[in-house]
Amino acid sequence: MSDFLFGFGALFSIINPFGLAFVFHDRTLGLTESERARVAGRVAIYAFAILLGSLFAGHLVLRFFGISVPALRIAGGLIVAVTGWTMLHAMPSSPGGHPRSGADYATIKRMSFFPLTIPLTAGPGTIATAIAIGTTNRSDDLNSIVYSSIVWLLVAFAVSLTVYVAYKRSAAMARLIGEEGTSVVTKLSAFLLLCVGVQIIITGVAEVVSSLKLVVG
Repeated sequence: MSDFLFGFGALFSIINPFGLAFVFHDRTLGLTESERARVAGRVAIYAFAILLGSLFAGHLVLRFFGISVPALRIAGGLIVAVTGWTMLHAMPSSPGGHPRSGADYATIKRMSFFPLTIPLTAGPGTIATAIAIGTTNRSDDLNSIVYSSIVWLLVAFAVSLTVYVAYKRSAAMARLIGEEGTSVVTKLSAFLLLCVGVQIIITGVAEVVSSLKLVVG
């Protein structure tokens, strides 16, 4: 239970599904409740797959392609920052709560993986955190491997289920705080998303600088 709470708490904190729900709602304003629920389900499934892949084999994938975690942070941080910047300067919604762009279900469905899952939901910070959790207490003992696998599976499922519930109920949360409140929270979430992206980049650059100092030293 302690390992589950550690993994779930770490991933839940960095994803922040209930905060991102307002961003998800802003990106899916033109959808009906059932269509939004289907998109939320697709995002949750994609997030579940990404979390499982990161927990079980993330370190192997990075090693195979020769990608360092700092490089993952910098590249992903740039995408997150650009997403936040774009949302901050997006045109306001038209009266009635529908976006002027008129994006339909088919268009938004194609966005389920990118950018709604990556980098919005399961971004570089989430992937890096999952990889770090997956490498913690790694052992060759069969019992330990089975135990860790079960815990990681439950963690990924619980986090993905939380994402689905938060995204599915995003419209209800938006109605609860009203149109003006939703606009404020969306812009605030976009600004925080921009800050998160910048922080991820800073962390990646700091890790690169630290490794260079060790090499030079």
